[in-house]
Amino acid sequence: MPKALLIIAPSNFRDEELFDTKSALEEAGVDAIVASKTRNEATGMLGRKIKPDLTLSDVIVDSYDAIIFVGGSGSSVYFDDPDAHKLAQDAYNKNKIVAAICIAPSTLANAGILRDKKATSYASEASNLRIKGADYTGSHVETDGKIITADGPVSAKEFGKTIANALK
Repeated sequence: MPKALLIIAPSNFRDEELFDTKSALEEAGVDAIVASKTRNEATGMLGRKIKPDLTLSDVIVDSYDAIIFVGGSGSSVYFDDPDAHKLAQDAYNKNKIVAAICIAPSTLANAGILRDKKATSYASEASNLRIKGADYTGSHVETDGKIITADGPVSAKEFGKTIANALK
């Protein structure tokens, strides 16, 4: 069974981007694990709560087939986070799927892995992606090799299905 790690902010992650993506993965037979900065209960922007399975510092990249950064206003906490960047870079260098939705693609861009890659994000992050060398497309969901990005909550289910299909 493939394993995916969904990384959320400790607060203000986007509920649909976690729960719709996670359910799409699970419906496709993917084991979906949730990580955050702490194991304390995290609250989404719309009020849903979840207790992460592990912390970022506990993540062993080799244990997962996909590393996914969930968006929402709180996800900016990872934009310049060295641990988040290292996870993204390690997963990318090990040819695993690296994915991000909403504003979270800026974490991937800031980690240096979107250079010369087609990518999308919430419109507010388009200029950052371009500055960091990405080919910003503005699509709902974009795939370039093992990198999958999406624009926001309306695309969460499709984002999850796209990741699940890439894991097959």
